[in-house]
Amino acid sequence: MIRFNNDYNCGAHPKILEALAVTNTESYGGYGLDPWCEKASAEIRKYLNCPEAQVHFMVGGTQTNYTVISAALRPYQSVISADSGHIHVHETGAVEHCGHKIQALPHQNGKISASQIAAEAELYRTSGVQEHITQPKLVYLSFPTEYGTIYTKQELEAISAVCREYGMYLFIDGARLGYGLGAQDADVTIADIARLADVFYCGGTKCGALFGEAVVFTDPSLAVDFRSYIKQNGAMLAKGWLLGLQFYTLFKDGLYFDITRKADEYAMMIRKAFAEKSVPFYIDSTTNQQFVILENKILEKLSKKYVYEYEMKIDDTHSCVRFCTSWSTTEEDVQELIRDIRQL
Repeated sequence: MIRFNNDYNCGAHPKILEALAVTNTESYGGYGLDPWCEKASAEIRKYLNCPEAQVHFMVGGTQTNYTVISAALRPYQSVISADSGHIHVHETGAVEHCGHKIQALPHQNGKISASQIAAEAELYRTSGVQEHITQPKLVYLSFPTEYGTIYTKQELEAISAVCREYGMYLFIDGARLGYGLGAQDADVTIADIARLADVFYCGGTKCGALFGEAVVFTDPSLAVDFRSYIKQNGAMLAKGWLLGLQFYTLFKDGLYFDITRKADEYAMMIRKAFAEKSVPFYIDSTTNQQFVILENKILEKLSKKYVYEYEMKIDDTHSCVRFCTSWSTTEEDVQELIRDIRQL
């Protein structure tokens, strides 16, 4: 079976495995206080134009999201998110379990706008009963979104400005950050993300690492005692150097950006093949996630060779599915899928 169901179905990039093998017999200090975490942090900061940024390494995306949010907010404060946001639909209520309400706003192509956020913040500001309602204090975005769409620089600047105006934090989930930055129409750089967000993370699990996310704080006040929150939430890896070594390998020569950009290029090849067969798309994405609407009988045929992600029923005879490329996708697998698409 050829897998196009997600971007974390293979182990790790060979250079990471090589680095792990070379250092396997070496001994390091624990809990992220080691030379590799220091080196990885320094490499990431080179791309940010923000030398004061603090970097912390964690294991997975859900763990990162709820730990960052719980550290940033007081108990009566809430999170603004798209109703399609990962924290709202794919994390089993992890944020709510930490005691924070998610104020979900209707998405448009997976995104929410500065005007929507401002309206929500204004409702609280003008309320005469603030002590009876939660205070929106943090805005959660994904780059790219759950639907593989990306915010433009103008959109992010507008959202960041609203957050500053209303005293809210901007947190950008970058589980697939490399795929968003590598999209053919992206006008956002990682330095832009660092400039506009108070905290974000560079995803490793879906972008070539065995596991791991690199959390970047550009607002130093949010990073105060963050290691204590990491520990309290069971997120402090004793063998922390395994995270640092992976991110050092991904960032020291730009490997992170190269492999994710290639995945986007493969996704565009697949998209073109579907478009040439007049297959409709559920949403327009220029990143590694492509959402197509196909007849169920065609999906049954494709499922004999390919693994894709079922998304939703469209009608009695059609479904929406996701074909997802990754850092590990090969051109041979892409070309084979394209040949089969042309036979539909």
